[in-house]
Amino acid sequence: MGFEFSIILAYAFGLILLYVVGWILLIPIKFIIRLIWNGVIGGIMLLLVNLIGGIWGITIVINPINALIAGFLGVPGVVLLLLLQYVL
Repeated sequence: MGFEFSIILAYAFGLILLYVVGWILLIPIKFIIRLIWNGVIGGIMLLLVNLIGGIWGITIVINPINALIAGFLGVPGVVLLLLLQYVL
């Protein structure tokens, strides 16, 4: 009876350990997916602002700094770039 209990305890500990390791590895993956998603949306927004805003003379120069801001922040980054362009 003691042998069976130790096997069940070892399996339970292994499952808990597997769950904890999976949860720890899932957090960085969520962050990376969010960063990629913001980058794609930010790039599309920069493109749309330049295409549609070009009619009214509203454009944002696409350089590495602006691409990074739009990539990390997404839509709020593009709005921030527009505001900074007209304030400065």
